[in-house]
Amino acid sequence: MTASSVSPHLASRLINGILAIKPLANLAKRQARQMMIKRAESIGIYWTNEVDALRARAWEPDLAQVQKPDLNYPDYYVTSFHAYEEGNLGWQPALEVEVAAYAAHARIWKDAGAKGDAQLRQSYHDVLKAQLPKTPTTILDIGCSVGMSTFALQNAFPNAQVTGLDLSPYFLAVAKYRGEGGRQEAQGRRQKAEESQLTTNNQQLTVPSSPHAPIPTPHSPIWLHAAAESTGLPDASFDLVSACLLFHELPQSAAIAIIREARRLLRPGGHLAIMDMNPKSEIFAKMPPYVKTLLKSTEPYLDEYFSLDLEETIAAAGFTQPTVTFNSPRHRSIVAQRQ
Repeated sequence: MTASSVSPHLASRLINGILAIKPLANLAKRQARQMMIKRAESIGIYWTNEVDALRARAWEPDLAQVQKPDLNYPDYYVTSFHAYEEGNLGWQPALEVEVAAYAAHARIWKDAGAKGDAQLRQSYHDVLKAQLPKTPTTILDIGCSVGMSTFALQNAFPNAQVTGLDLSPYFLAVAKYRGEGGRQEAQGRRQKAEESQLTTNNQQLTVPSSPHAPIPTPHSPIWLHAAAESTGLPDASFDLVSACLLFHELPQSAAIAIIREARRLLRPGGHLAIMDMNPKSEIFAKMPPYVKTLLKSTEPYLDEYFSLDLEETIAAAGFTQPTVTFNSPRHRSIVAQRQ
């Protein structure tokens, strides 16, 4: 029996069986991590240098300003994510998010390289601008991580007040720093690397500028340490609730709760927008078992995400039937209006 002849359900069960064996799961996580680091370096993102520069900074003051010490974390969140045993609750994952995003999105489009991440986010914003009947003035970015999606939304809608919400105070500390000039510092480091004409195989590497650096706007992002399913924010306080690359990291129970919370937070006529992996993409259907094993080793809720009918879940929560746009070869954008 060849790998291609194995049914998707059987292949999934085989992969889950492998990942249930902890030494094999740990090996898969290490392999996945090394693959990402090598890919980043191959496109001119010097993972180790970038992270070392961030690690040298004193982060505790930033953490103290964004963290709610008494926040209770949901059980699903206190687990391993993205090959980190501490999940999202630590400095190493927080300091590596941005370089990992560049690596993960480098091959969405042919020859996109380090610009793939910005291209992906722009494709999402193009969908929003085409479908939203009016420009939002208040935006909630749930699962904002280190602020890449927040800054990109702020740049796309410069007159809006954008709030970035995340469960990880470490991510939010990095977001706060980035918003206060840290992204310009990172861009400066990359410019120096470019000027030194670092080469691989006798070809000069292209070192990208920071594509999500904040542009001057009337408002700076607000950072909120909270659970997306229980934000504590007032009813009907946003025009747009956006979730960029969040839902594949959620169990179905949390996904449903977050969609219901989004409806509560939206003003009448406001919109929920979700950009994430497209389960119907041929990329995932044709993914080699080895690569799929590495992916699933870092994404504990991927099976639940792929089996959730997200469009029907959104409609059942009190939204119009969503529109679905395939904004990349492996991503979809879902937009629905609050009824």
